[in-house]
Formats: sequence, structure tokens, C-alpha cells
Amino acid sequence: MSSEPTVRIVTDSACDLSVEETTTNRIGVVPLTIRFGNDEYIDIEEISPKSFYEKMAATDILPATAAPSAGKFEQEFRRMAAEGATAVVCINLSLELSATGQAAQQAADSIGDDIDVRVVDSTTITAGLGTIVLRAAEAAASGATADEVVALVEQLRTRTRVFGALDTLENLKKGGRIGGAKALLGSVLNIKPILNLSSGAVSEAGKERTRKKALKWLCNELMSHDSVSDVTVIHGAADDVDDFHAQVSALFPDREIRINLVGPVIGAHAGPRLMAIAFTVDS
Repeated sequence: MSSEPTVRIVTDSACDLSVEETTTNRIGVVPLTIRFGNDEYIDIEEISPKSFYEKMAATDILPATAAPSAGKFEQEFRRMAAEGATAVVCINLSLELSATGQAAQQAADSIGDDIDVRVVDSTTITAGLGTIVLRAAEAAASGATADEVVALVEQLRTRTRVFGALDTLENLKKGGRIGGAKALLGSVLNIKPILNLSSGAVSEAGKERTRKKALKWLCNELMSHDSVSDVTVIHGAADDVDDFHAQVSALFPDREIRINLVGPVIGAHAGPRLMAIAFTVDS
């Protein structure tokens, strides 16, 4: 076995990466738990995004989420060590929105004598987190040290943007994650709120009277920057996602625009038909 340091990446299921993406890039994913009333499901393992949205549409019970235990993270860190990792960088969804990163840090502290684990707050969610994780995995595979991977993540998180147009505020309101967007609660019915999740917390970015105008707002936000990369369309089982993807793709005819289905962790709070964009502002 090589004596060269081998860095592996771990994240949580709020990254909304596909199984193919995590498998190909040897990324470990620790799942959160989804609850519908008394029924609990382990994200990815026991409930898929497709079945989650079907279940949400079929019940009046609003889903809730719970962070993984420290033990789940410890299990994943030890698995990486057993596979030859000499260091692990664990990149989690925003600490402002979840205790997941705290659980990861507890696990890192408990096994610090066995393997070097660095826990980093991505300050973002869904495809914003997913993009950072993919970039970190690429760097690690190219031989970057743990220090270099952490520095990359800390730099990327300042340039990562996530904006979402909601179809309903009901999930966010009842889930208690509305944060700085509380003013939207008094909005006139049928207003389409637009949230900024770029700082790791939920804040109001705008509101439009129709979904069409809300999606146009997202496109305008993309084009307000001189140069962006890693543009991803994110949606909560939205029936108009193909049309929106075509709009975004037309803005960048020379590149492929990824589409990510928002998983249960974020979907539980954002509700159905979320349409969002994630991108990196180039320095």
C-alpha cells in the first residue's frame, strides 16, 4: 500500500448528488432521517426523492427532518480509514440550518487519535453543497492534502450562490426554517417568494406575482454576474423543469447545465415544485 496521504470526502444527504456521482467520485454520504408523523425513513436508503414527493402529495402531514447521529458519521469515517484513507474532509450542509455538522464534529473529536478528520461548514445546501463536494473530491483524487482541500472548500463557499423560487411557504413556515424571510408570511396569496440561501441561512431575495416572473428573476440573477460556473437547475419534482432548464441552457449555449432533483432533506422544508439555481461566481 502506498505511503502517500490519501484524502477522502464525506458529506450528508442534503448534497443532492446522485448515487452515480457519489460512487464515481468515492464520496461517502451520511443520510439524514425523514419523518411523516410517526413514520421514519432513512434518506436514500429507505426513501427515494421520487417516492418522497409522491408521499408528500398523498398526505396532509408535513414532513420533518432529523440530523444523523455522531455514531453514523463515526462509522463512515472508520470505513474510509479501513479503505486506506489517511485523512477525511467532511463537508456538511449549513450549520445555520441543521445540527448535522455538529454531529460530524462530535464524531471527528471521538476518533481523532485514529484518523485525521476535518469538518467544514459548507454554509450552503442542495446543489450548492453538491458542487463544493464534487470539487473537493476532484482535488483529493488529484493528490491534494487535507489542508489544501479545506482551503478549497473555504474559498468555494464564499462564491457559491443558491436562489430558489417556492411554490408554497407552508413547509418552510411549519418547519421553522424561514429565518430572515419572515416578512413573506404576510404576502398576498399567490405571491411567488424567492429565497436567497447563499449565506447558509434563509433570507428573502424577492417576490413575484407569477411563477413565470419568478423563474425569469432566477435567470436575471444568473446573468447579473460577469462570469459563473457549475450552473445547476434544482427542482422539487416540478412539472415545468424541462422548460426552465431550456431557458437556462439558452443563456449558456456552450456548456451543459446540470439538473438535480431536490431530495427529501431540503424538499421537506421547501415543499413541492421548488425551482432553484445553484452556481459559483468566478473570481
